[in-house]
Amino acid sequence: MYKSFSMELAGRTLTVDIGRVAKQANGAAFMHYGDTTVLSTATASDKPRDGIDFFPLSVEYEEKMYAVGKIPGGFNKREGKASENAVLTARVIDRPMRPLFPKDYRNDVTLDNLVLSVDPECSPELTAMLGSAIATSISDIPFAGPCAMTQIGMIDGEFIVNPGQAQYKVSDLKLTVASTREKVIMIEAGANEIPEAKMIEAIYLAHDVNQQVIAFIDKIVAECGKEKHSYTSCAVPEELFAAIREIVPPEEMEKAVFTDEKQVREENIRQITERLEEAFAEKEEWLEVLGEAVYQYQKKTVRKMILKDHKRPDGREMTQIRPLAAEVDIIPRVHGSAMFTRGQTQICNICTLAPLSDAQRLDGLDENETSKRYMHHYNFPSYSVGETKPSRGPGRREIGHGALAERALLPVLPSEEEFPYAIRTVSETFESNGSTSMASTCASCMSLMAAGVPIKKMVAGISCGLVTGETDDDFVLLTDIQGLEDFFGDMDFKVTGTTEGITAIQMDIKIHGLTRPIVEGAIARCREARMFIMDTCMKPCISEPRAEVGPYAPKIVQIQIDPQKIGDVVGQRGKTINAIIEQTGVKIDIDDDGAVSICGTDKAAMDKAVELIQIIVTDFEEGMILTGKVVSIKEFGAFLEFAPGKEGMVHISKIAKHRINRVEDVLTLGDVVKVVCLGKDKMGRYSFSIKDLKENQ
Repeated sequence: MYKSFSMELAGRTLTVDIGRVAKQANGAAFMHYGDTTVLSTATASDKPRDGIDFFPLSVEYEEKMYAVGKIPGGFNKREGKASENAVLTARVIDRPMRPLFPKDYRNDVTLDNLVLSVDPECSPELTAMLGSAIATSISDIPFAGPCAMTQIGMIDGEFIVNPGQAQYKVSDLKLTVASTREKVIMIEAGANEIPEAKMIEAIYLAHDVNQQVIAFIDKIVAECGKEKHSYTSCAVPEELFAAIREIVPPEEMEKAVFTDEKQVREENIRQITERLEEAFAEKEEWLEVLGEAVYQYQKKTVRKMILKDHKRPDGREMTQIRPLAAEVDIIPRVHGSAMFTRGQTQICNICTLAPLSDAQRLDGLDENETSKRYMHHYNFPSYSVGETKPSRGPGRREIGHGALAERALLPVLPSEEEFPYAIRTVSETFESNGSTSMASTCASCMSLMAAGVPIKKMVAGISCGLVTGETDDDFVLLTDIQGLEDFFGDMDFKVTGTTEGITAIQMDIKIHGLTRPIVEGAIARCREARMFIMDTCMKPCISEPRAEVGPYAPKIVQIQIDPQKIGDVVGQRGKTINAIIEQTGVKIDIDDDGAVSICGTDKAAMDKAVELIQIIVTDFEEGMILTGKVVSIKEFGAFLEFAPGKEGMVHISKIAKHRINRVEDVLTLGDVVKVVCLGKDKMGRYSFSIKDLKENQ
């Protein structure tokens, strides 16, 4: 027997089965939203993991292709590594839930979400988010929940709660908000220049819906919830803190961290740590947690300085942005490049343009998302923070940062019709000390303009931080947080946008939620800062897109043909189109609507390809003048090829004005001659004449 719970959510039924499957997990919720089915489980280890100073939480979102009736592509025919969408979904689940676990909890916890079927009207990502919250809430794992998530779309100015795939595709807003009973704990948004006031309205609409879901979860927990288990606390002993303060007084710690040079600060802390290691050499149990104790001492010092003394570690005012610098064309021969520097955060972005056929193909659960024309990739090498470790490819953080900057710029990109290119921008982190994703947005925007991509408006981004006190009213907002303020603060609120409105938000917190005044204040502070960045740094460097793409970028010419003629251009098994490509050296893409893109760097070759395609799709009319190549000679005449796969015949009587006995007396294979079209002969073939050309032709 199992228990089943249902509620109406945004016009569809959400059903949760408890005790039906996966009974050996600490908590399991068998989720049904419409026909979307997800199994969400929460499992914890019995004992804490030794030797770590963080909470080891793993969140998985498993996309199974059978959920949409597909067999995976490739040779292996089974799901491989997680897709980018799966990684981003797992991050969206992780970010709001992580702060709700105890800070001194060191047991391994895994939240797993298995997508079993997908109803296009009911988001599997949202279903998994709610499933993880329910599975954890009913489990015996310590958790300060419940929490809930809601997605908001907007079409024609009207908000839509939990939109389906088709609605999300045309929506001007893609917003996900997580909440506890009292406060907002996570915001993730992509938007088509939504005004700040409208965004706040959408956030709190989602927050209100979340309260209905939380009330539903409360009923499930009341009936099925397990008693939370006890655990071994890994908190630093208070007597160790007291001993550290005896050796290193608060004034000395303030002096150690009060610098805008990251390396200087790290050296100061290293020297303090060495002194403490010598002082506690006889106390092995203290040495095991000394690193965490020094970290927390720094944290308390920095938070006190900011909250009580209104002092920032680098001496800035609360609203002050670090020194800014921008330049373009820093890298030769690439299609576009720009570098953006904010304090000790420095990003170099490189833009590459290519034919639309180079767009990324997607093999996922969303039937509407089959390709991606704009790709933003973000790299974070160890040297950017003065460390040494081998590169193992992009991790979840890198994928998340890349996706945020990509989402920020999508609303201002030109359409495929306006600019028929696939576009890739890559942000290389040269130096990092806080909010590299926002620097990536600024650098990417300038790189696109330098490459000649006609973006509609300039986009900038900035991050706002937070330090809170004992009450909801006791808080300080920090514009442009550096790494230390991110590590020791309570919030990283990133907002990108144009002068008109917001294009993306990503908000992470380490506390149990934000009040509305904090959310509104952070959004307003970010608007002021991004206007300042655009006006004082980006616009003086490059104020608008260049009129043309660079000399090393491929040039693309687009023509439209009758879709019924596509087969003529392609030819049997691609013979015709491959012949054009071989003859001209260009790249040709044709879509189902008859849009033909010719891509190359040689204008003459591109013009030749256009001419050949237009000849192929043209129905020759009487009197038309053409140039053809002799490809076959018969007793009765010669066959000419005007374009690959497009031939006609000149009868022997139409070759010369005087009588000839043999075609070979006038023409040989390979000759290129001008002819005039005479229409079609009795057999339906095009007939041409050389002798009927007028002298001026």
